[in-house]
Amino acid sequence: MDSGRPMFRALRAGAFAVVCVVTSLGMHVFAGGAGVRPVTLAGAAAATGVGAFLLARRRRGFAALLPAAFAAQYGMHRLFGAGAVVDTGGHHSGGLSTTLGMVLAHALVATLSAWWLERGENALATLIRLLACSLLGLRRLLAATLAVIPVRPVAPITGPAPAITGSQIFTWTRCRRGPPRH
Repeated sequence: MDSGRPMFRALRAGAFAVVCVVTSLGMHVFAGGAGVRPVTLAGAAAATGVGAFLLARRRRGFAALLPAAFAAQYGMHRLFGAGAVVDTGGHHSGGLSTTLGMVLAHALVATLSAWWLERGENALATLIRLLACSLLGLRRLLAATLAVIPVRPVAPITGPAPAITGSQIFTWTRCRRGPPRH
């Protein structure tokens, strides 16, 4: 099993995108930003998922993931600002505290996302390696067990089939009620 296969990459990228977008939205709103329409969230998750899928071809280190996470957070900040349900006035007014709050919120999420992705990649690679080793050991155990069990050939039935009478069928199908007889 390889964590770089498209199916695994898509699963990892999808999970990463959903967690990062929801975390980013939470920090965005916490820092004073307005709520965001669901279609905007879906677009952010799709864009983040595509980026994560492209990066997931091989394992990346924190130094490569951090700039990508910052770029994703900047893109989400711009997207969330443009796709706000209601403009609160304070978010886009250019006030120093709001701007600084947004920068810190998205920087925190970018750092956590890059760290989480790196740790998750390492954990997943270790898990896949252990699973592959376990399956290999299980395969060897099954092969050794099956090699010990003797296989007897089944003799083919020759001759005519035995005749079955109607009374035998009735005996096999009738129901006996009551306790068993000893």
